[in-house]
Amino acid sequence: MYLSDVSRYLTKYLCHLACGALLLALSFSACAAVSESSIPTRVVTQAFTANGNTASFPVHGPATQVTLPDDWSVSRPQYEGYIWYRVNYDPPPGIGDNEILALYIGRVCSNLEVFLNGHRIFSGGRMSTPVARNCHRPQLVRLPAALLKARNNALDLKVRGYALEHVSSSMRAAGLSKLRIGPLSKLSASWRVVEFWSVTAAKIAAVVLVVLGMLMIAGGWFHRGSSYLLCFGLLAVGSAALTAHLWVSELPVANVAVEMAICSAYAPLVGLGVMSMVRFVKMRLRWIEVLLILQCLLFPALLWVGDSQRLYSTASAWYWVLVLEVLAAAVVCLRVCWWRQRTEFWFLIEVVLLLVLLHALEVALRGPTAMPQSYVPQFALPLLAMAICLRQVQVFARTLRVAEVSRATLESRIQEATVEVERNFAQLAELRVEQVTAKERKRIAADLHDDLGAKLLTIVHTSESESISTLAREALEEMRLSVRSLTAKPMKVTDAFADWRAETVSRLGQAGIEVEWGSAIEDANQLISARGFVQTTRILREAVNNIIKHSAASQCDVRCTVGEGELALVVQDNGRGIPLELDGKLDRGHGMSSMKHRAKQMQGQCLVESGPGYGTAIRLTLPL
Repeated sequence: MYLSDVSRYLTKYLCHLACGALLLALSFSACAAVSESSIPTRVVTQAFTANGNTASFPVHGPATQVTLPDDWSVSRPQYEGYIWYRVNYDPPPGIGDNEILALYIGRVCSNLEVFLNGHRIFSGGRMSTPVARNCHRPQLVRLPAALLKARNNALDLKVRGYALEHVSSSMRAAGLSKLRIGPLSKLSASWRVVEFWSVTAAKIAAVVLVVLGMLMIAGGWFHRGSSYLLCFGLLAVGSAALTAHLWVSELPVANVAVEMAICSAYAPLVGLGVMSMVRFVKMRLRWIEVLLILQCLLFPALLWVGDSQRLYSTASAWYWVLVLEVLAAAVVCLRVCWWRQRTEFWFLIEVVLLLVLLHALEVALRGPTAMPQSYVPQFALPLLAMAICLRQVQVFARTLRVAEVSRATLESRIQEATVEVERNFAQLAELRVEQVTAKERKRIAADLHDDLGAKLLTIVHTSESESISTLAREALEEMRLSVRSLTAKPMKVTDAFADWRAETVSRLGQAGIEVEWGSAIEDANQLISARGFVQTTRILREAVNNIIKHSAASQCDVRCTVGEGELALVVQDNGRGIPLELDGKLDRGHGMSSMKHRAKQMQGQCLVESGPGYGTAIRLTLPL
């Protein structure tokens, strides 16, 4: 299975999982309502409050009754420091003697200590600067049975928090949620569910984001044509780094420095996101990249130089600027994808709709005050980022697969071209050899014709001996036939038949043998090569010589036919035939063996049929 197939399935799974976060959050609320009605717990919505960093609840100071959840930005704007909450309660009815009671706190920001009847029983960490940051963690506190009273127990909570204007997100503004008091076995189940989705799930998502981010960074680094992978990989790793507060609650840095660092980190992360989208659609605009780099420098500088007492307002304004940048980049990316990559367009539409739904869910799940009550974005957004990462990996893997197919196709074409070039080179070499051979043949033929032919012709006309003149004439004819094989072009079969008939009739007639010639040609324009004409002529001459010298025949039938791409020649006499003592020894003679050898050279065959008193038949078959 290809990497792109695996990433496609994981992408769909994570997208569905992120969408399921919307339903999970609503189901959590419904389950919580059902559990509260079925479990003997007490939900505390009223408490007395007092200010001060004292060792115990200031009973002698002024106390005010507040409604929980208590958002400091509403109940006491601009306040930052310590707030005591006192709750007087009786153990819930229906609790067994062996049942351990517990206090469940859905959200407290930034940290707290819990006192039961004047004894400290729980601390979330450092209460002095730098204060432990537990805004994203639910708290479950056991109430020791030894400290409990039968009635009128005093439960005090000392909360240390920061004003809304001193943090960069309302999720880290000071506040306290409703309190629930009930059996530990029942409350721990609710605590584990919330702890998992608000902390553990986000940690797992952060780890996966780091792994996917490193994979994408490696892919973008080694494949420079996919630089958007490098940008998105850095974005994934940076997004995972923002979850450091889930791993370490006590940072050795003042709150204002941490908040500014978190807020400043969004500028480069948004810049990387915009650059990854722009590069993904192949729009390398240098001026945009320059502006994004300047923004990464300007945003932190303005935060650190500006008024730290108005951090939330400044950060909110910058957040809107960054949101508009992302929306503008998304619109451009969607427009380009609509025309170029329709599949990616619908995926981006799903991502945008999911982001809108997550934001709507976050707003819908806020309490009666502005204090956030839901941590859905904390794990849903990393899951969404993981889906986008896997989508990018899928696109990269698909690109690699297309590149591999293209490379294989290119190699195949190169191999075919190489074979073609080699074949052409071989043909050119053969053509060159043929040209050189033809040139040499012409030279030899010219030498034979001009020198040897002239001398033989002189002997024919000047010799006083008839036998010498006859031998010279025969040699001259043989020389002319050889020259013709060297230089002549293909000739018509009708012309060849005419030459063979004239020569055969003449020679057999001089020997007193009657000749009957028959020929049949399907196509009068059919050609025979010069070499085929010469070899057939020599075979026919050898057959005529054998008839004149050995057969004692009085008649000879010659039949020549041409059809279906081959030439058939049959020479049959009515002589005495081949004696029995010579049967099986015909090939030992020079004449018969040369006839068969010449036919074999032309990919044909020469058969001899004979019997005493029945004459001899020579059957020659040659391809044209």
